[in-house]
Amino acid sequence: MIDRENLIANYIEGYNQFDIDKMMIDFDKTIVFENVQNNEVNMILTGLEEFRNQAEEAKKYFSKRRQVITTFTHSENVTEIEIDYHAVLGMDFPNGMKTGQELSLKGKSIFEFLDNKIVRLTDVS
Repeated sequence: MIDRENLIANYIEGYNQFDIDKMMIDFDKTIVFENVQNNEVNMILTGLEEFRNQAEEAKKYFSKRRQVITTFTHSENVTEIEIDYHAVLGMDFPNGMKTGQELSLKGKSIFEFLDNKIVRLTDVS
């Protein structure tokens, strides 16, 4: 389980540093990423290229962003983390949120593993 926690911590460090290579280093080439908001899946990405393209695009959304892991819960091949999330918007959004506005929320991420690689990541907020 410690190995999984290290892989996840590496991903979170990369995320916080806007370092996409670091975020992806422990991903399997077939990675599936899902984003779930208000119990609805609003994004599914398959493969490293799709994930990288979206991660590059998302860098524009925030001038600062930070995820802090508050808990780890392990099961057979899945680890779920709870996070505290804080960000500063780097652009105006269609929903009325403006550049410089701060965002704080709690969420969770679910990591699925195979052969010490992350094969699925689901972000839930």
